[in-house]
Amino acid sequence: MNLKAANIFGYKKYWAQRFGPAPELPMSLAEMQQLGWDACDIILVTGDAYVDHPSFGMAVIGRVLEAQGFRVGIISQPDWHGVADFKKLGAPKLFFGVTGGNMDSMVNRYTADRKIRSNDAYTADGAAGKRPDRAVNVYAHRCREAYKQVPVIIGGIEASLRRIAHYDYWSDTVRKSVLLDSKADLLVYGNAERQIVEIAHRLAKGESIAELKGIRGTVHYVKQVPLGWMEKDSSAIDKPGAVISHPNPYQAEPACDSGPIQDKDERVISFKPIANLQRMQSVIRLPDYEAVKDDPVMYAHASRVMHGETNPGNARALIQRHGDREVWINPPPIPLTTAEMDGVFDLPYSRLPHSYYGKANVPAFEMIQHSVLIMRGCFGGCSFCSITEHEGRIIQNRSEDSIIREIEVIRDTSPNFTGHISDLGGPTANMWRLACKDSDIEAACRKPSCVYPGICQNLNTDQTPLIKLYRRARKLPGIKKIFIASGLRYDIAVETPEYVRELVTHHVGGYLKIAPEHTEQGPLSKMMKPGMGTYDRFKQMFDKFSREAGKEQYLIPYFIAAHPGTEDLDMLNLALWLKRNGFRADQVQAFLPSPMSIATAMYHSGKDTLHKVSRNSPNIAIPKGIRQRRLHKAFLRYHDPENWPLLRQALKEMGRADLIGNGKQHLVPSFQPRGSLDDTGKKPVKTQVFKTKYTGARGKAGKGYGDKH
Repeated sequence: MNLKAANIFGYKKYWAQRFGPAPELPMSLAEMQQLGWDACDIILVTGDAYVDHPSFGMAVIGRVLEAQGFRVGIISQPDWHGVADFKKLGAPKLFFGVTGGNMDSMVNRYTADRKIRSNDAYTADGAAGKRPDRAVNVYAHRCREAYKQVPVIIGGIEASLRRIAHYDYWSDTVRKSVLLDSKADLLVYGNAERQIVEIAHRLAKGESIAELKGIRGTVHYVKQVPLGWMEKDSSAIDKPGAVISHPNPYQAEPACDSGPIQDKDERVISFKPIANLQRMQSVIRLPDYEAVKDDPVMYAHASRVMHGETNPGNARALIQRHGDREVWINPPPIPLTTAEMDGVFDLPYSRLPHSYYGKANVPAFEMIQHSVLIMRGCFGGCSFCSITEHEGRIIQNRSEDSIIREIEVIRDTSPNFTGHISDLGGPTANMWRLACKDSDIEAACRKPSCVYPGICQNLNTDQTPLIKLYRRARKLPGIKKIFIASGLRYDIAVETPEYVRELVTHHVGGYLKIAPEHTEQGPLSKMMKPGMGTYDRFKQMFDKFSREAGKEQYLIPYFIAAHPGTEDLDMLNLALWLKRNGFRADQVQAFLPSPMSIATAMYHSGKDTLHKVSRNSPNIAIPKGIRQRRLHKAFLRYHDPENWPLLRQALKEMGRADLIGNGKQHLVPSFQPRGSLDDTGKKPVKTQVFKTKYTGARGKAGKGYGDKH
């Protein structure tokens, strides 16, 4: 299969290139006039404060389009109650590009318990309430009201994760594709550079938005399946249509027998050479929106089919009917090459918030201003994570020289740089330059994860290049310390012990955050995470190399409460593990069913969508009720007196009253401290003041244990 694509920097530049790059993309007519513009070619609308930094999606898309010669304006956090803010830059010549921001607007505003957050890290001074719920829908509607004739294109993570009919946790309903709800003309999903550059140039040449069909990484309407395309009907669970056989990533040669070979899960895993030609012109029909909105099992089936088409090397197009409209989902975009990634990150970002904000603090910027993103994508496949659905599982790498150049730019231009790089990472800390050993196998593979249930034999896990990068970066003049703050895949790290030594000796600032997520096999098997044996192996290395370096350092493990597949007993066992190991979590993370993730399909359907879904599939444990979710979080904070009444009641119901008492072997005391709640959880009591000599790792490993959501 041909995975070649046009270089995003290989297009002939648009005529407006004569204006050159702007110091910062304009947010007002006055700034446009200073640049000599009479109009914008493209206006990007975002729910975030505009920070001209490569960690902010709108800055990246804006600068990439600017590099093509287009005049790009930014409308940041507009007042959505009217259209005035959407008109302040005038009508764009080509299109509006709309995003909710770096975060999904619903995740940004609400906690996992649906409580409104008190701040927004992507807003000046952290102010809350600067964006609407479901911002993509609202902004797209306002753009249409402002200028009806201008095409509206939606993108970013909020649109990306809602490209098909999806379960919406906040309303507890299945909603239509956001393409319909927003009334946009086109949806761009995943990392958008390749798609948006092609779209802009084709519109600039006079094509209409309705003509832009078949672009990978986009979603649009069709009236019917085009001529020449073969449709596979997967709209039913029990009677699947004709199956086009898939490549077997573990065979050196394609199977040549007349019939498909199926695995025990009934997924075809071998193919004939002619099948590639068939696949490129085949489309899978998902169950209609009307079928999945009221049928959780059908929804689970649709989710499973969709997740089978995520590898750009072999993914097929999808089609889903919504009423009288057909939504066509093209295969994922071709990943950027290293040269293209370098080009994106070498663009002339100011690396600062727009001057409009003055001295206001944008918390997200303060966190990442001195960090460097070295790669994109993740092949971990964790079922609760949306990275694979958005960025893909093929790692897109920057070159070592490009990374070093960015560190030097930070050192030489950042007004408050003190010599410390806060992170060299990305979705993960240590997947840079890791890939399948064979590109043909990689293009054919249909596994959801390269590291679960174990590391694939075809995966290159050598992290020697990363060691070399760390050493080169540390030697740069003016660089005092480089921290690694991105999530570490410790199951991969242990495959290169010298990498662990390098990390522990030079790049840990006392604490290293890692994410086992759980200790028990039930939830781990639904998360697609490794068992605690790998954690123990990594901890042994971490402790050994810390001692050799003469440093006192601690691991901070993250865990998830209330994940699908988790029983109350699983959380009790996790709490006992935490106590045995002296961990006291300051904050805890409860599972949040983000749109389109595998774990969300489990949450909604009660079925394990990692295996074939049918009406007779066994149900799995789904902690949904408020009390049970509170209990699971309480187990993670077993040391908090406010949780003791709930835990005591639960332990009695579970037949584990032996864990209630005042000894070190007990999980919770039998008494309540003065001023806290009694066992009814309602009224304060006046009993003895709580005192204990047990401190565990609080103030050490417990410090800084934050809430990811």
